[in-house]
Amino acid sequence: MPPSDLSPALARRIALAAQGFGAEPRDVGTRQLNLAVDRLGLLQIDSVNVFERSHYLPLYARLGSYDRALLDRLTFARTGRYTEYWAHEAAFLPIVDWPLWRWKMERFRSEYASDESSWANANRPMLTWLVDELRASGPLPASAIEHESNVRRGPWWGWSDVKRGLEVLFRTGDVVSAGRTRFERTYALPEQVLPASVLDRVVDPADAHRELMRRASRAHGVGTLSDLADYFRLKTRDAAPALEALVDAGEVLPVEVAGWKKRAFLHREARIPRRIDADALLSPFDPVVWERTRTERLFGFHYRIEIYTPQPQRVFGYYVLPVLQGDSLVGRVDLKSDRQAGVLRVQAAWHETGQVVDVERLAALLHRTAAWQGLGSVEVVDRGDLASELRPAVAATGR
Repeated sequence: MPPSDLSPALARRIALAAQGFGAEPRDVGTRQLNLAVDRLGLLQIDSVNVFERSHYLPLYARLGSYDRALLDRLTFARTGRYTEYWAHEAAFLPIVDWPLWRWKMERFRSEYASDESSWANANRPMLTWLVDELRASGPLPASAIEHESNVRRGPWWGWSDVKRGLEVLFRTGDVVSAGRTRFERTYALPEQVLPASVLDRVVDPADAHRELMRRASRAHGVGTLSDLADYFRLKTRDAAPALEALVDAGEVLPVEVAGWKKRAFLHREARIPRRIDADALLSPFDPVVWERTRTERLFGFHYRIEIYTPQPQRVFGYYVLPVLQGDSLVGRVDLKSDRQAGVLRVQAAWHETGQVVDVERLAALLHRTAAWQGLGSVEVVDRGDLASELRPAVAATGR
């Protein structure tokens, strides 16, 4: 019978086991990738590729080296096993789960319609034109749709009106993803790419929230109401009754975790390991560190991404990845894949206060990571309180 009281260390191991850490390494093919995505429920998408695009990294952290082209064939295909939607943030998710998000699509539609000042209300002719264009031409990326409004604006990404309109329609479910080419999303009408079994399935919003909370609980292993709600970015008013229903059904068990101020909930089938021996670099968009307050509660690790922080104000670096060794976050490294020079650059390396870093183990992981990236060497920049230890270990491991 699962325990009703958990130590912080046991809660941490349960959480990591639920996320797929601690498994024996093996050759990774399509089956292993699909199983890992099924366990996570989704892969968050982010365009920053100074080291590697984020959706590749959670699978690398759990499975080790794999052929990224295999994942591309699964996630970038026009029709296949996966689609995209705003689950947590923009994410790849199993196509069969698309109906679980109809309530959110309807919520976006209602919000746009009720706000007279919204861009969607002010640009209804554009939205109608875009739907007609896709109906006439079939699936297209934004860059292929010509229109006098299709001009770039703004200092960061400068979405055109066409792109903005397609994203509005994507949020409301009037268009869907039809795969990607060179990472650019292709848009289509739902009936052009989704199977009838998905299009015809209607899920009551309460049932959808209960299913999403069930999956969040399974993916977390143990967590508070706010932890579980955040996994799929659900509002507390929707998540709380869904969680209560799961508790009443015996699928999720209330537990106490020493030092946690809020009640926790343990998935009935959560694995309770005596030991986790993970060895991984975590993406800033890895589910283990998505919810930063949970990361602090589980690991005592304060983590903020500094991509959008001006360089002089950054504390740890631009693209900083937590270092997971055993069941602890022991440090962090700022990584850059210098593809032109063939070098994985460690722009900074830091100890975590109170933790011991196995430097040789980290050096070996960095070399494996460079090889996975197709890079020939690893170079450590002299920044951070771990750099002076890591540099000679990297040099020795590379010989």
